[in-house]
Amino acid sequence: MEITPKVPENPFYEQIGGHDTFVRLVERFYEGVATDEVLKPMYPADDWDGAVRRLTMFLEQYWGGPGTYSAERGHPRLRMRHNPFKVNPDARDRWLAHMKTAVDSLDLAPLDREVLWDYLERAAHAMVNTFDE
Repeated sequence: MEITPKVPENPFYEQIGGHDTFVRLVERFYEGVATDEVLKPMYPADDWDGAVRRLTMFLEQYWGGPGTYSAERGHPRLRMRHNPFKVNPDARDRWLAHMKTAVDSLDLAPLDREVLWDYLERAAHAMVNTFDE
């Protein structure tokens, strides 16, 4: 007897608007990053659109959308992928500030906003890899 995992009837991805919502979130986030003197240098100037696409794919997959991120890039390995960069508390707080602006721009239902924000905040704290200035 084969047991298949139960997939939620309405994954969070669909509940908050699917692809279009995640595109808006990530585009708004990168608008802030583009003006940030600490964060902007961490992103590839010659592959800005690629960075936007990768974050969109990652967030969509995490929240129950298409598995394109893993199909193209394998396991997310977030800590490993961020390790080459100096992610200190200042960088984390800047990232969170831009992401908060982006999340707030979506005008989500309060509970949905909190669920999304809780994950993003925990993920940002987990990426800190140095306390050096």
